[in-house]
This record gives sequence, structure tokens and C-alpha cells, in this order.
Amino acid sequence: MTGQHRIVVLGAGYAGLVAAGRLASKARGAEITVVDARAHFVERVRLHQQAAGQRISAWDLRELLEKKKIQFVRARATDIDTEGKRVLLDTATALDYDTLVYVLGSIGDANGVPGVAEHAYSVSTPEDTDRFEAPRGTVVVVGAGSTGIELAAELAESQSDSRVLLLSPDEPGAWLSTRAQAHIRRVLERLGVEIRSDAKVVEVTEDGVRLADGTLIESAATVWTAGFAVPDLAVRAGLSVDGTGRVRTDDSLRSVSHPDIYAAGDSAVVVGPDGRELRMACATAQPTGKYAADAVAARLRGAEPGQLRFRYLLQCLSLGRRDGLIQFLHADDSPGRIVLTGRTAAWVKELIVRGAGWTARP
Repeated sequence: MTGQHRIVVLGAGYAGLVAAGRLASKARGAEITVVDARAHFVERVRLHQQAAGQRISAWDLRELLEKKKIQFVRARATDIDTEGKRVLLDTATALDYDTLVYVLGSIGDANGVPGVAEHAYSVSTPEDTDRFEAPRGTVVVVGAGSTGIELAAELAESQSDSRVLLLSPDEPGAWLSTRAQAHIRRVLERLGVEIRSDAKVVEVTEDGVRLADGTLIESAATVWTAGFAVPDLAVRAGLSVDGTGRVRTDDSLRSVSHPDIYAAGDSAVVVGPDGRELRMACATAQPTGKYAADAVAARLRGAEPGQLRFRYLLQCLSLGRRDGLIQFLHADDSPGRIVLTGRTAAWVKELIVRGAGWTARP
């Protein structure tokens, strides 16, 4: 590769940091710049712990990146000029790029139900979690996906003077095996979490939540964990996106509409080897961030990237600090027969989370 090829990585989450670190070692001679509005990398998969009052670690992004000779710009991208190949920033400046890696991640979906944006908390970003402090009284957690389950368990275990109510139209962990679901319910109930798995929330008010049957459940605080969205930057920039705003990519994670832009992680539509779209998860972000970087580096060498090889092996949930769940998965992401529970599962989950944090750091 000759000349100084300018690569801008937009986002410094799990996918962005893995991509930047990989580019630093693979795309030798390139000028690599990471842009993020935050000064620190925070392990997003631990935000439910922070919401329950625990201290979690944070790492200075400039220090992490500049050790690897990667430039860091703390700013928020406001637009992408795809014709001029420039990222416009909220600092009234712009960055030119030859290749852009779009890895902005996801945010909580606050627009699907009336009142969520005005009256509910979220734990999808560090800023969201900073605004939440568990009150005395009833805390309603809406959504029984991974985030809702982990948050409800953490709050119930650490906030003994709060009543925790978990609301969802489905059984907690409904996508997992029957054995896994039974363990989740058993632990949540042991911790004192009240579960309503027949509750569809249609409105969030200042005083609580309203269900589809008209019932108003009062709460001191409502936390919304039912669904994620992505930033609208790709839509506004004119990239080809799906109905949720995720960048559509080809089999090398290159934008189908703008070949000088690659996308990975939660902000990208990534089709796995079996033809299924990969779900939003840290377990998706890191491998796809790594692959996107490898694809960029290969093309800079004049080669074509190899095939994305990907499969999920397991899904892990923490159920407080002393219990957990490890669900082993089939190649198609469906739940397998093997499930680990209890302290062993909590220990395995902690090792996985620590490993993800260390892998993310360049």
C-alpha cells in the first residue's frame, strides 16, 4: 500500500475499538482516526450493575488509542458528506476519509410507546444510566429480554428497600430453552422480583405505566428495556438502510450503496453464513468489527477479503452477583440442550464479560 490512506472509525464501542485495533496492526501505513462523543470506554454489558449502584470500570479512550498510534477525536458526528467523503462534527470541524467504518452501535428505543421518552429511564448508554438512581418504592422494569432480566435481578438483590416489578407480554427469557426459562423465573422470584408475563404496556405516565387492559400500575420509577434503536445518521447521510436505520451491507460488510463505507455491530445489517441476520449483541459486535477491519485491510493490499465465518456458541445472563445462566446454542442461534446455572454460570459470565472488555481495548 502506498500513500497515507485515511480511515475514520465512527464509534468507540465494542465493534469500533476492535476494528480500530485490528486496522492498526493490519492496515500498516494508513492514518486511523476514531471519533466518539465520549471520553471513556465503558463496558456496556455492565450498565445494569451501575444502575444498581455498583461501580464499574471506565478506560480513557485517548490513552488507549494513542498507545497504538491511533488518533482520537472526541466529538459527535452530525452528518456524513458521502460525495465529499467528509464526516461533519459538532465541533464545527470535519474529518476527511478515504474509508469510513460506521460502528455507532445502538440506543434504547424511546419512540415506540407514548410517554417513554418523557417519563421512563433507560440503561442502554452510560449517560442514560447516570441519570438513574433506584428510588425507594416500586421500580417497574418494562421488558423481559436480557437487559430487563439482568436489571431486575440486580436491583432486587442490591436495593432491599425497593419493590421490583418486571412487566412483559412474554415469559422472561422466552427465546431460551424451557429449562433456562424455569431457572430465570426461579431466581427472580427468590430475589423478590414480581413478574407479570401477561402485561403489555401501552403508555408510560409520570405516575407509572398503563397496560393494554387499562390497568394503571403506579411506580416511583419506570425503566424501559423493551427494544433498541440506532442513530439516524446513516439515514440522513443517504446510505441504504433497513426499516430500523441499520446500514445494509454486502457479504464483506461494505455498504451496498457506498463502497467506501463499511459497517459492523448493532448499526449494521449483517447476514450470517446461514442467511440469518445477526442479532444486536456484544457477541456480534466484536467479531463483525474485526472482520470489517480485515476486509478493509485486504482491499488496501489489493486482495479480496475472505468469507465471514461466524456462529453463536452461547448466551449468558447474570442474575445478580451470585447466580447466572449460560445457554448453549445451536449453529442457527436456537437454544441447545445444555444449560449452566448458579454460581458456576455467574463465574463463567464474569469471565466472558472481562474477556470482552480486554478484547475491545486495542
